[in-house]
Amino acid sequence: MPRIDLFTEIPVLPEKCFELSLSVDAHQVSMSGSGERVVGGVKSGVMRLGDTVTWRASHFGIPFTMTSLISAYDAPRRFVDEQTSGPFRHWWHEHRFEATPSGMLMTDVVEFESPVGPVGRLVNHLVLTRYMTQLLEKRNAWLVDALSCPGS
Repeated sequence: MPRIDLFTEIPVLPEKCFELSLSVDAHQVSMSGSGERVVGGVKSGVMRLGDTVTWRASHFGIPFTMTSLISAYDAPRRFVDEQTSGPFRHWWHEHRFEATPSGMLMTDVVEFESPVGPVGRLVNHLVLTRYMTQLLEKRNAWLVDALSCPGS
């Protein structure tokens, strides 16, 4: 199963990033490149343990719908979102927030598995791991910018 470990340093306290990372509104803005929008569940505001949201987006020119559940929540240190229905056989995304002398270290750990057996494993290796890493990097760059602005 593919795993992505992504580390992002942000010059703010973990509490600020934790809240923004759980914001449905911020997520839609940060993922606007794929046209990601809410079509069910929590439609606005900050998600909490047990909340679900259903997203619709287009990747590779193909529309996808995915419902995620906040399955673990330990403010302001960690939360997990997991796919309950959608395009992946398995999707698990842990978000960690650790204070550092210069602000905080945000760690994304993603484990995913495509459907369709051996073909899916080949797609994971050739395309999806890199594509998903780039999406996370773009989202994290947006978070850095949003949190680094005066008044944030």
